[in-house]
Amino acid sequence: MTAFIFPGQGAQYVGMGKDFFESFSTARETFEEGDDLLGQKLSKMIFEGPVDLLTLTKNSQTAIFITSMAILRTVLEQFPDLQPAVCSGLSLGEYTALCASGRLGFADTLLLVRERARLMNEACEKAPGAMAAVLGLDAAGIEAAVKGLNGVWVANYNAPGQTVVSGTKEGIERALLALKESGAKRVIPLSVSGAFHSGLMQSAQNELASFIEKAPIQESSIPFCMNVPGHFAKTIDEIRRNLTQQVTQSVRWEQGIGAIEALGVQTYLEIGCGKTLAGLNRKMGLSAPTLSIDKVADLDQLAKVQHAVT
Repeated sequence: MTAFIFPGQGAQYVGMGKDFFESFSTARETFEEGDDLLGQKLSKMIFEGPVDLLTLTKNSQTAIFITSMAILRTVLEQFPDLQPAVCSGLSLGEYTALCASGRLGFADTLLLVRERARLMNEACEKAPGAMAAVLGLDAAGIEAAVKGLNGVWVANYNAPGQTVVSGTKEGIERALLALKESGAKRVIPLSVSGAFHSGLMQSAQNELASFIEKAPIQESSIPFCMNVPGHFAKTIDEIRRNLTQQVTQSVRWEQGIGAIEALGVQTYLEIGCGKTLAGLNRKMGLSAPTLSIDKVADLDQLAKVQHAVT
């Protein structure tokens, strides 16, 4: 029983997916399809940079989605017996999970991600903000510390001892002091272009809602664990609502992984750039291993795991 999980914004790096592009026609065709749909040579930026352009919200979200799908398609082609028992993704990765679970096609998902990226980029420019990771203080302590502070939201419940706050620059400065006074070991400002998963993204959420409403989302038998509730969405209406609210609401990743664990998952497969989700799973102390497929060489490890299962 394998869970497919997908990374979100911040995991991107110049050169991600390039070895898949060079080694597998399926991956190459996925990058080319993405370029054609977007009407720009995004693959060139993904493989060559510059990093400051790739990091922009309007580019990084589409870039991560395309890279994750190129790797996913390659994995499914190389291991035809491997199918997800459940899908989930962190923030942007939720859209990859939506596609991977068969609920929305590649082209429709990419165009929806493009709108999300554009609108969130615009919201960042309209309402500049900041984010910070809080280490060494539990979620309840963080909630208590920031309660009543103007312009501060809890953005991500990532893992025990790792929660992210989001808000105005002044709000985050106030939160830094309050959190340290409450016993946080470290509060680390994140290198992001805005205050994601906060009220400062409301304009993006309002405009994205109509695009999500029009997306031809379909039913699927593969369970889909979503960020806003931190558990499984049962209906298409729930999926649309959760995708919309996710722009301003907290990402309950730790709670979602807890819901997936309850299914009896034996292996987590992190598909896409980086190994962020594997690190979070380690912090949660999961009994099931997490295998990250970020490079072509990682397929060898997957082959060993598949052989052991069969």
